[in-house]
Amino acid sequence: MRPALNRRFFLLGSASLAAMGQDLKPVMSAVDHLLLGVADLDSGIDWIEKRSGVHAAIGGVHAGAGTRNALLSLGAGHYLEIIAPDPDQKEAKDDRHLRELSSPRLINLALTTSNIDSVAAKARKARLEISGPEDGSRRLPSGKILRWQRLTIKNDLGAGAIQPVPFFIQWAPDSPHPSLDSPQGCVLESLEFEHPDPPRLNVVFEALGLDADVAAGSEVRIMVKIKTPNGRVELS
Repeated sequence: MRPALNRRFFLLGSASLAAMGQDLKPVMSAVDHLLLGVADLDSGIDWIEKRSGVHAAIGGVHAGAGTRNALLSLGAGHYLEIIAPDPDQKEAKDDRHLRELSSPRLINLALTTSNIDSVAAKARKARLEISGPEDGSRRLPSGKILRWQRLTIKNDLGAGAIQPVPFFIQWAPDSPHPSLDSPQGCVLESLEFEHPDPPRLNVVFEALGLDADVAAGSEVRIMVKIKTPNGRVELS
C-alpha cells in the first residue's frame, strides 16, 4: 500500500507549496551527512581514499542495527558516513540492502534540525507517514557515546538500497558533531537528485519546506560533487 502521498495532496498541496517557493530552504544547506553504502567497510575506506586523498576514520558500531561506519568531514556541519554491514552482527537484518551492493553508492542523506518535534508536526500536517522521533546512539572507539534523535519519512520513492527522501537528525547537546573531529580536507559543493517520477519526490521535499534539484532519470540517484585534495570528485 502506498504511504500517505495521496492524490489530493499531490494535486493541491504541491501547487500551493510551489507558489510559496521563496520560503523553501535549499536541501544542501540542511545536509547533516551523506550515507555512502558499501558491502565491506575496509574496501569502502580504500575506495574513498583513492578518489579523495583522505583516509576516513573508523566511527563505530550501530549495535542492534547490524552496521558499522567510517567518517570524513565535508566541511563545517557536513560529513560523509561510509556505512557497511558489521561482520560481528551477522544475524542482524540488512534493512539498507548493503550486502547487495556491488560497488559504493550514495544511498541516503540526513538533514539537521534543532527541533525534531516541529519537523514531525510539519510532516504529519502534510499527511506524510513518519517513524519517530526515536533515540539513537553509537559508541566511539574512545568509548564516548554519541547520542541523537532520528525522524524517518516513510515512502515508496526509493529503489533497492537507494532512498532519496532524507531522514532528520537532532544531535544531543553533549554530542560533538562528527564533522568537527573527522578527517578534514573535503568540502561538499553540490547536491542533486534523479528520479523516474520527479514531481512525486518534489512533493515530499516541498511538504517539508525544502527545495531540491530533482531531474528526471531512469534510476533513483543521489549525486554530489565534493572538493578534495585530489580535485573535484563526483559521487552517486
